[in-house]
Amino acid sequence: MAISAKPDSVGQGRLLGLLRDEGPRSRAELGELANMTRSKLEAELARLKQIGLVQEAGKAASRGGRRSTMVELSPFLHFAGVDLGATSTDVAILDAELKVKAHLAEPSDVRRGPEPVLGRVTELIEKLAREQGVQLAGIGVGVPGPVRFREGVPVSPPIMPGWNEYPVRDILARRFGCPVLVDNDVNVMAVGEHWGGVAKSVDNYLFVKIGTGIGCGILIRGEVYRGIDGCAGDIGHINVDPDGPVCACGNSGCLEAMFGSAALVRDALAAARSGASEALAERLARKHAITPEDVGHSAAEGDPVAVGLIRDGGRRVGLVLAGLVSFINPSVIVIGGGLAGLGHLLLAEIRGVVYRRSLPLATGNLPIVLSELGPSAGMVGAAVMISDHVYSIP
Repeated sequence: MAISAKPDSVGQGRLLGLLRDEGPRSRAELGELANMTRSKLEAELARLKQIGLVQEAGKAASRGGRRSTMVELSPFLHFAGVDLGATSTDVAILDAELKVKAHLAEPSDVRRGPEPVLGRVTELIEKLAREQGVQLAGIGVGVPGPVRFREGVPVSPPIMPGWNEYPVRDILARRFGCPVLVDNDVNVMAVGEHWGGVAKSVDNYLFVKIGTGIGCGILIRGEVYRGIDGCAGDIGHINVDPDGPVCACGNSGCLEAMFGSAALVRDALAAARSGASEALAERLARKHAITPEDVGHSAAEGDPVAVGLIRDGGRRVGLVLAGLVSFINPSVIVIGGGLAGLGHLLLAEIRGVVYRRSLPLATGNLPIVLSELGPSAGMVGAAVMISDHVYSIP
């Protein structure tokens, strides 16, 4: 069964959001949660049943009188969440309540260009949808670069050569015949963590992704702040060292060029080849390569050079975040992305710098924590984003 109709009132959208976030509820509970009169509730539910977005699900437990009927989202509603990273692709099929039904992940290289990369994304979505026997109500996509959200196109993304102005949204929408939304990957992760992670109870917070790139998702009053052109939060290109290495954006000394995944591997390789770190040199000799995970393992084993690389990177990130804390005054900062796997050594350094360099009024009650959703934040956030769109009125 295809779901093509949309709600046509604010009340219907509110009910769909409640059923997504709270699960099946009785009519009585829905009326209370949505603050609707019984007649209004019945009219809105009747319309949603008519267009195939909700269905009845048996009787609720007695509340002392006549047993109310349970209502749930249609089992035919499914969404695809796509987290397209610089070096990996994650695709998931989620049901109406955003529970992951199927998931595929594989290495990729976004620098290959939009045609081969999006072609593979399409194959993965089709494979999962076919295996699950579902037709999609919408697709959400996160990409590792600035996005003009209204048009669903990347805009001059530094680590995505060939993707500038590429119509990602329109190509996928034509292929699958359903709504598609595209946003910067860290914005999508921020949405996911706010919906089902450690930031669920706050509406003003920062999600910082530290991976191949470094970015910051900004949520204000529960809404993503994207800026005028979609590049708000692109903190990876804040200068932290005027004499630092050249960044992918063309400038020198950007945060990303000093402590993204590629920068960490670059510095670790230099330490291994020079003999400054015996632990890293041993790993390089054994594996003929070094990864950020190798740096983390060496640091855990007590290698002072690896510890220094992580602390130095954390210090640089902390200095940038200290400025953001003074400017935005968030309720919480969540750290995610591939380098979040370096764990509490990195987190402790970031915390220390932020707490020392920001005003006590801004940091007196400011948790800085690791992402609870971890690698799934992007997929879940993409599904939240597109389901919000599908559940909203035209």
